Amino acid sequence: MVASGSPVHVLLVSFPAQGHVNPLLRLGKRLASKGLLVTFAAPEIVGKQMRNANNITDHESIPVGDGFIRFEFFEEGLEEDDPRRKDLDQYIAQLELVGKQVIPEMIRRNSEEGRPVSCLINNPFIPWVSDVAEDLGLPSAMLWVQSCGCFSAYYHYYHDLAPFPSEENPETDVELPFMPVLKYDEVPSFLHPSTPFPFLRRAILGQFKNLEKPFCILMETFQELEHDLIEYMSKFCPIKPVGPLYKDPKALNSDVKGDFLKADDCIEWLDTKPPSSVVYVSFGSVVYFNQEQWIEIAYGLLNSDVSFLWVMKPPAKESVFEPVVLPDEFLEKVADKGKVVQWSPQEKVLAHQSIACFVTHCGWNSTMEALSSGVPVVCYPQWGDQVTDAKYLVDVFKVGVRMCRGMAENKLITRDEMKKCLLEATVGPKAAEIRQNALKWKEAAEAAVAEGGSSDMNMQGFVDKIKRMRNV
Repeated sequence: MVASGSPVHVLLVSFPAQGHVNPLLRLGKRLASKGLLVTFAAPEIVGKQMRNANNITDHESIPVGDGFIRFEFFEEGLEEDDPRRKDLDQYIAQLELVGKQVIPEMIRRNSEEGRPVSCLINNPFIPWVSDVAEDLGLPSAMLWVQSCGCFSAYYHYYHDLAPFPSEENPETDVELPFMPVLKYDEVPSFLHPSTPFPFLRRAILGQFKNLEKPFCILMETFQELEHDLIEYMSKFCPIKPVGPLYKDPKALNSDVKGDFLKADDCIEWLDTKPPSSVVYVSFGSVVYFNQEQWIEIAYGLLNSDVSFLWVMKPPAKESVFEPVVLPDEFLEKVADKGKVVQWSPQEKVLAHQSIACFVTHCGWNSTMEALSSGVPVVCYPQWGDQVTDAKYLVDVFKVGVRMCRGMAENKLITRDEMKKCLLEATVGPKAAEIRQNALKWKEAAEAAVAEGGSSDMNMQGFVDKIKRMRNV
């Protein structure tokens, strides 16, 4: 029996990638704020990075709102330079093998220490967490970290409910209920027969094999953003939109962060710039370009004569890419008009009044942050859900300018194209229109997470259900 006075304890298990850690940790903070004890677990490979970049101490309970959050990291049985880390199929298999032993042991130890776990929550790529929960007789939920539109695309593909691009017909456009027609290159690219990343398709579809096990699919979106589609897909799956998760209505303990790199200080520099004057350029934690493309981006920024903040993350150690070499005298010519950093506090940057637009790879975390901050976007998608998100940002949400159609296009984006898109997003009637639309989405996002809003009600309903399950 669980002591009636002890808080409900939820265990979050994350796949070790920045785009997975961020939304799951944000969910953890929101659950903690409602009075739960939350343990965030992930492989040690990211634990090391998170400790270095943030003030995180293992096993320490950090107050967040009415509850607490704590961290536990576990070894996956691989050396840092093990080649299996570069092969996602092999890495995911190893993570499952170890995780199915480590997570039950973690749950047993927490129970012995007076913190019995009441529910497990995972993000995509590690659907076996639901199996662990089932074996232990615990309820489980899953946080989907992409749009409902992408969820629908994967669902229809997995169940063979609609024609998708195939070897025979690679240019098939996809028509799904309550979605715009997706051109063949706007479908999540891992579903395309020519994708160079078939292992990512397998990893994502693994979650759909296990979809009947979680009692709830929490989704990093909000009702007003994808209303009709969420209503439709809810007939097939127990979907609860709870986003935007980064938009914390009470700003509860914003020191608890999951960044893998320490953010450079750029807010003071932004403070010196006029309102809506700075172009923010960031391609997330994974996307990287070749040297020729970086040079074109650099000259595009220089020639458009805009102020800019450019995040240029160094390539990962195991990456095939070399560190970028900026053009000779680029920084001298830019002077105080631009700033180049390795990593930024993106939430703070997008909320800053000086930001005019965001040049983005259109990952879903960045998409949600842009929409929720009321910032227009220049879409520079590469692969995966990014190409679908770009379609929505430009044609459905109407907050963006399209710069490219993704990696499959195999096209160098020239400095002239870059300049044209930057000016279109920052100057003139089109810029004014997309900024107005962006501000409407910001208001809708804030209303969704405010007390009594659609996402807040879904979050509270989820917390109440876990409490009821514990007391059965």
